[in-house]
Amino acid sequence: MTWGIIRPMADRSILITGANGGLGQALARAFLEESPENHLWLGVRARREQAGALVEAHPGRCDLVDLEVTDPSAWDRAVERIKQRDTRLEVLVNNAGHHDDHLLATMPEAAWRGVIESNLSAVYLGCRSALRPMIAQRSGRIVNIASLSALLAPAGQANYAAAKAGVVALTQSLAKEVARIGITVNAVCPGYIDTEALAGWPQEQRQQARMRVPMRRFGKPEEVAAAVRFLARPEAGYITGAVLKIDGGIL
Repeated sequence: MTWGIIRPMADRSILITGANGGLGQALARAFLEESPENHLWLGVRARREQAGALVEAHPGRCDLVDLEVTDPSAWDRAVERIKQRDTRLEVLVNNAGHHDDHLLATMPEAAWRGVIESNLSAVYLGCRSALRPMIAQRSGRIVNIASLSALLAPAGQANYAAAKAGVVALTQSLAKEVARIGITVNAVCPGYIDTEALAGWPQEQRQQARMRVPMRRFGKPEEVAAAVRFLARPEAGYITGAVLKIDGGIL
């Protein structure tokens, strides 16, 4: 038997964390467009309006799931709810996280701990919970949203860069652990993506950032979502432990 082959694309259960932001919304739309049989679980804790609108627009195809990604028991409850409805969990996209930028010399301890917890510990907890059904079904796809900061750490982001670098290392280690049972684990590292975070920047700062990109433009959330969707497909079954930059050519 070849464990690397996942069942055909039908009736897949997909959990996306951070589904209340621009990238999370693009991820959800990408999987909804992929197949009418996909069922999405939108993991949110606060600011539920956008995720709730998707549920209303796609009745029967989306559900909100209350998920504080730094709480182990919340993960266990979420996965158990998914199993009760869908039996299986095919795809986990760890997208939740946040910035709290400071120069390290003046960085409050709360800023360090909070960013590490929401960006790195949350991925560990999510992978651990999702692996239980995936190991039992001997198949699954995990895609972790890291950041270009993991590879090219900027000043003022010691906490965020360290957390996202940890996500990359976790991805590569876990990929080796579960490769033999048909589970793939990959990471994507977006650069400047035109979401609500960049929209709040002053125009001069946006222009300076744009000039650092060889393509001279910011990425679109849909471009990141397309890469994630591919990594979650059966055709990507021989790709695991990969770290994909999505950054317009920044080196």
